Amino acid sequence: MRLQIYNIPLLTVIAVIMMSTGCLRASAQRRVSPVNTPATATQPVNENKLPSDSIDRSKLVQYRDDKGNVVLVDTITGQEIVDSAAMPKVPPMIYPLVYDASIGVNLWDPLMRALGQSYGLIGFSAHFNMHNRYTAVFEAGLGEADNTPADNNYTYHSGVAPYFKIGMDYNFLYNSNPDYQIYAGLRYGFSPFRWTLRNVTVDNSYWGEPSELKFPDLNSTAGYLEFLFGIKVNIYKAISMGWTFRYHRLLHYGPKNNGKPWYVPGYGSTNSAIGASVSVYYTLPLHSRNKTDGMEPGPVRQPGETPPPPDPESNGPDKASAPDNSDTATITE
Repeated sequence: MRLQIYNIPLLTVIAVIMMSTGCLRASAQRRVSPVNTPATATQPVNENKLPSDSIDRSKLVQYRDDKGNVVLVDTITGQEIVDSAAMPKVPPMIYPLVYDASIGVNLWDPLMRALGQSYGLIGFSAHFNMHNRYTAVFEAGLGEADNTPADNNYTYHSGVAPYFKIGMDYNFLYNSNPDYQIYAGLRYGFSPFRWTLRNVTVDNSYWGEPSELKFPDLNSTAGYLEFLFGIKVNIYKAISMGWTFRYHRLLHYGPKNNGKPWYVPGYGSTNSAIGASVSVYYTLPLHSRNKTDGMEPGPVRQPGETPPPPDPESNGPDKASAPDNSDTATITE
């Protein structure tokens, strides 16, 4: 009996200890287990956020790649991210697509002919300006040549013939004042013409007197490419003036059995790869001008805001219509 009395408390203590250990183990497991609730599973994600927007830049190093982009490098993981905030931004074009058109006349050839050049005649051009950045260009003109080299016994003659050019210019100052342009361009030129050799002197040792020969006219067509750099400035209202320096290259000519012509209309002498032009332009504006051009903008009001009362000191319509009695006096007795 005495052993049974002492065993009952001992069993009870063991049971209490085992239950306490299980409860502690269960509560510890609940504390470390992650809880996934519908609220955490449906949190919004900013998909437009860039990887470099939330980077601690104090822990990164940066360098610039071969394209000029700034690259951020994580020194721990080695991950590289292009810094979007440092990427160059292309400025928007502030002028409308259909901006203006102009026509021009090339005075270079007439000027050089007056100074003794043996070829050239006259040229005209038409320009269509888009965004004050891109300009489509069409050129046409007439050319001729009559050249007698000092060290040769012949005269190269090419009658009046047309030439045509088509191309595009790029204005580097497209967001600046359109009255001043610095541009580069490309042209393809084409000309059908006739040429011949005249006054060919042949020494005749048998008869003792030289004789002259003349070859028949030869038909020819030629195509060429021009790269140019130009400047255009406004000189008075719609009148502008421009200078271009051109590098050209003969692409094709024919027929080949007639030989290479010395002169091609619109190109010049085939022995030179450098050309120039001086032109005067008349510009026609095609865009609709803003009615507030040249005026200071007024105050901006929020939607629903009532306009301010008129200034009593201003010369408004009510004050202008009221008679001015400042010069009249009223006499009362």
